[in-house]
Amino acid sequence: MSSYDQSALSRRAFGGAVGAGAAAAVGLPAAAEARERPFRAAWRPGGKRPNILFILGDDLGWADLSSYGSPHIKTPNLDRLARQGVRFTDAYSGSATCSPTRFSLYTGRFPGRTKGGLAEPIADKSAGLDPTHPTLASLLRDAGYATALIGKWHCGYLPDYSPTRSGWDEFFGNFGGALEYYSKLGLGGEYDLYEGDAEYKDLRYYTRILTERASEYVLRDHGDTPWLLNLNFTTPHWPWIADGDTEESAEIVRRIKAGEKGALWHQDGGSVEKYTEMVQDLDRSVGEVLKALKKSGQERDTLVFFASDNGGERFSYNWPLSGNKASLQEGGIRVPTIVRWPARLDGGQVSHEPVFTPDWTATLLEIGGARPNPAYELDGTSLAPYLLKGEELAERELFWRVRGERALRRGEWKYYRGKGGKDQLFNLAADQREQADRAPGEPKLLAELKAAWERTNAGLLPYPAA
Repeated sequence: MSSYDQSALSRRAFGGAVGAGAAAAVGLPAAAEARERPFRAAWRPGGKRPNILFILGDDLGWADLSSYGSPHIKTPNLDRLARQGVRFTDAYSGSATCSPTRFSLYTGRFPGRTKGGLAEPIADKSAGLDPTHPTLASLLRDAGYATALIGKWHCGYLPDYSPTRSGWDEFFGNFGGALEYYSKLGLGGEYDLYEGDAEYKDLRYYTRILTERASEYVLRDHGDTPWLLNLNFTTPHWPWIADGDTEESAEIVRRIKAGEKGALWHQDGGSVEKYTEMVQDLDRSVGEVLKALKKSGQERDTLVFFASDNGGERFSYNWPLSGNKASLQEGGIRVPTIVRWPARLDGGQVSHEPVFTPDWTATLLEIGGARPNPAYELDGTSLAPYLLKGEELAERELFWRVRGERALRRGEWKYYRGKGGKDQLFNLAADQREQADRAPGEPKLLAELKAAWERTNAGLLPYPAA
């Protein structure tokens, strides 16, 4: 292990908690925790390049899956995926909101490297992912992959920005950050469902449409061509509309058309029960796509990745983490993350290595045989040597920046400054809830991590004046 020695891992049996009661502390049944074993590479010889099915939930909290400790949300399909692969307990998003994390995934770099990544999140047509910037999709396409993005793009609007301008051969989905699930109306009241760059009319429940499209894609005969499918659900992002809630949908549409700004935020709607229904629907939808993948005969040679784009929101279950979406506390950036690749990875494993979104870009490029563009240096570290060969990950620093907050993790330690302006230091192995500020007793370490954050920040673009 890189960031922790074996004794440290044994002390924090699950997700950074300490002691034999760690699993119970986060709600994971002891029997389930016992079935997992610490990650070890399978040491299998390399085969053909895998297909890549990269699935993102939207605003899904770290503990919203039953395999991550939720006591009330049942996610049997994602739990099965975890049993068949590797579950990461200390995995992070590239930022604390939707579009910056997507920038970090598509570019493999900190959001602050690009102008479009400074929007937190993108809310109008003034910013987007520059079509000249190399992306995960464009680099894999150049290496021989077919590429498709189905679902939420949120990296800029037409006419200047689009997945098909940034390396994806096919696009079916929405451009904006949110839409009403039936009418497909976005934040500005615009219709927001497209195939390529053309509007596509379908007023069925959005999650059903995306599931259907993704299943069709994996069942397609791709011949010997490997493929990348980015499947970006909007579930369980607001508005709090589950499949069948047509009356609630109609009311939100009425308010949008009446010119009520913020109607789509649905701040007067939703509940824990409705949120549970939406997450469980996401789980069923992922299960349907995985069933199609198995039917296609490509399951063994497909790397399936599942995560959330950032931490949970109003109704998420984040215990024991503090903070939510938009915050750089653990609850805003630590996300459930599962990887399955039957040809190369053994199942039933758990990894406590700290990893974040740009790492997966570097990893998938290496596994797919694609070379990064040397003019756009990646900020992530490829995990391929760790996952496939058992090589140790060197201790490194994970960096985050949002307006008014900063954070950096090195090993067990996290430097954090919130909007109050106070520099804090937390030992996440002993205190993943970030309640015991260790800064007073560790001034030298605090200074080191603060200086490390400022060195990285100095190389990023400054935020425009608010």
